[in-house]
Amino acid sequence: MSPQDVKQAAGDRTPAEPNGVPPAPGDPTDPAPAAGAPAARETTGGQAISVALARSGRAGLLLAGAVLVAEAFWLVAALPGAALVSDLGALLVAGWATVACAGAARRQPTPLRRFWTLLAATMALAALGRAIWTAQRLGGGDLPHTPLVGAVFIAGILTGTAALLCFPSAPRTAVGRARTLLDGVIVALALVPIGWVLVFRGVAAAELADPARTLGLLYPMFDLMQLTILVAVVGPARPVWRPLGVLAASLTIRVVADVGYVSLVVRADYAAGHLIDLCWPLSYLLIGLAARYPPPPDCDGTDDTADSSPPPWWRVALPYLPVGGAIIAVVLARRPTGQTPQLIFVTMMALLAALAVRQGLAANENLRLVVRLRRLAYGDQLTGLPNRLLFNRRLRTALRDGRPVAVLLLDLDGFKQVNDRFGHATGDTLLTGLAARMRAAVNGDGTIARLGGDEFAVLVHGDRPVPPEQLAERLLNALQPSDGDEDVGVHPSASIGIAEYGPQHASHTDLLRDADIAMYAAKAAGKSAHRTCTPALRESAVSRAELIADLRRAVDEQQLHLEFQPIVDLATGAVRSAEALVRWQHPRLGMLPPARFLPLAEETGLILPIDRWVIHEACRAAATWRDRAPEATVAVNISAAHLRRPDLIATVTEATAEAGLAPRALTLELTESALIEGTDAVLERLRQLRELGIGIAIDDFGTGYSSLSYLHRIPATELKIDRSFVARLGADDRAYATVEMVTRLADAFDLAVVAEGVETERQHAVVTAIGCPRGQGYLYGRPDGPGTVGQNRA
Repeated sequence: MSPQDVKQAAGDRTPAEPNGVPPAPGDPTDPAPAAGAPAARETTGGQAISVALARSGRAGLLLAGAVLVAEAFWLVAALPGAALVSDLGALLVAGWATVACAGAARRQPTPLRRFWTLLAATMALAALGRAIWTAQRLGGGDLPHTPLVGAVFIAGILTGTAALLCFPSAPRTAVGRARTLLDGVIVALALVPIGWVLVFRGVAAAELADPARTLGLLYPMFDLMQLTILVAVVGPARPVWRPLGVLAASLTIRVVADVGYVSLVVRADYAAGHLIDLCWPLSYLLIGLAARYPPPPDCDGTDDTADSSPPPWWRVALPYLPVGGAIIAVVLARRPTGQTPQLIFVTMMALLAALAVRQGLAANENLRLVVRLRRLAYGDQLTGLPNRLLFNRRLRTALRDGRPVAVLLLDLDGFKQVNDRFGHATGDTLLTGLAARMRAAVNGDGTIARLGGDEFAVLVHGDRPVPPEQLAERLLNALQPSDGDEDVGVHPSASIGIAEYGPQHASHTDLLRDADIAMYAAKAAGKSAHRTCTPALRESAVSRAELIADLRRAVDEQQLHLEFQPIVDLATGAVRSAEALVRWQHPRLGMLPPARFLPLAEETGLILPIDRWVIHEACRAAATWRDRAPEATVAVNISAAHLRRPDLIATVTEATAEAGLAPRALTLELTESALIEGTDAVLERLRQLRELGIGIAIDDFGTGYSSLSYLHRIPATELKIDRSFVARLGADDRAYATVEMVTRLADAFDLAVVAEGVETERQHAVVTAIGCPRGQGYLYGRPDGPGTVGQNRA
């Protein structure tokens, strides 16, 4: 019994050895008592029993080993009674191996219990067969190849084979187990003709007439069959569990023993008590030793590696390799009369039958594999819906039929926030539920598929009893949270684009492109809506794509330039700063304002090179006006995408250093939405910028997710009140209260305040009366070149 037995039986906490064998008393691996601990400790009755069981298991192993050593000495020395000693040694070791395997079946995990139980039965049958053999040999004096002995040994072969097929890494389906069994049978049958040529050819026909004796001559073939099954069961996808290697060694020794026994019997050189007899108890000893190892760490019945990994080439070819040798052996085994021995003929017929059945199973598995591959290739594994590949295939087929076709392209709104907030597991659960709702909403009026991520599509073709627009409404209604849904905030809406096949569509890709155009139009319309693609939408999308292509060349071809709008001191009218505003001088469309192209730049990632260019150009311009307005600073808007990049600090320091501008003369303006979504890394980046002296302004304050808590976290130096509040001053008391509250809040946090969008004298008077120190707007100056900075605007 191993230390793992003790642990499972009584909770013993002694450390297990790597090989699973407990240390002998006085071993250096025994845990030593801690310093200062009493020499003896009290133990519970259960622990004492466990220790006794462990020692008894160790004693059994030592006793079995001693029996084998004693038998070896007896046979080598050719002492009297060698035959009896040989039989008793094999009987005792087989009995001990039976007990060891039965103990492993009791203590090891459920997936291994049947394996060890069948091995225990195999060892018990080996012991019983050896006992009958001994008794009949002592009674008859000859080798007792009797039907009873043969039946017992054959039963042991059956239980041993069943044990191998019950191992957790063996095939789990009946077809897979039958295929593995046939692999072993084919190898065994193919080796019969080979064995005939090498061993049996000199056996007289009269000796082969005895079925029991013939069966004894076939034992090596049964051993090789089991060894083949063991090799197949181990598989290539996992490290070999050490006991399986010990069992393989046991089977190999049995093959050597049975081949040697057959060779000696054929030459009439075998007598009981021969040295070859040591091999059988040695093979039993190895099986008992294997039973003492702990179970593999992944033996929980959940590992699908063996089923999912493809077998190596040699594993596929293994049952067929000996067949060629068998064919050659049949030719060599023919008698001078031209006749084939009856045993070889019967064996080859059985081999052909086994090969036919094996090929039939292989064909069946191939068909099942084809079905599974088609399901994997054309189905979405998460939702069970058709995937993009199958949808495109059905769409092309529908277009070839010449009937009316429409495509609904559906994209979930806000699904990314679900993944970010609740995790991908929740997102997958949500997708599965929404897919089921949409499938029910379509209800046979179309083919719904998941194209990937949170994008779905519906194909409507044929007579179309339901108009696409009505089907889109059904889909939107199906996505609404039901009364029983409790997870508030995890039910995204959807935007649906509809495209109907027409003469402008040259292929299915054109139809999908139009559905995509309409889907983005639905998003732009406020989401949770559907739109049908029209020529106007198509033309707008083409123009948008052309504008994006032109924007990619704008920075390299120096089509961008900066204008600066002054920020003045409301008390003195002096310019304190200027905000850099980028413009695009398009070669065909003329001057484009930022609102025309910056959203496209943010969508396509082009905002990053534009931001870098703006920072460098603004620093160069600010360096030229420092002689006229030494205290003036320049403000540059930074996108949220740039704020998340770690190279922002390097970009800013490089720009100020190249321009010879002090870092305190630069202020970076960021919107509230960009700041409120900032991670710890973003906040640390802002702190590093502040340590360099660079200012941080919160732009459009009051229009985003305003929160007092994030003002404590963000190292801001300035608040810019959004122009929407300033525009309502004098007409809306709430706007007045908002501006006044923000001004006082900024004073409390020691932040500068800028009122944006001051366009009239009345607005100027109100913000000045409130106490706002700085203002920006058309009243003080429109965006212009850098030369206007430094002038008094009072």
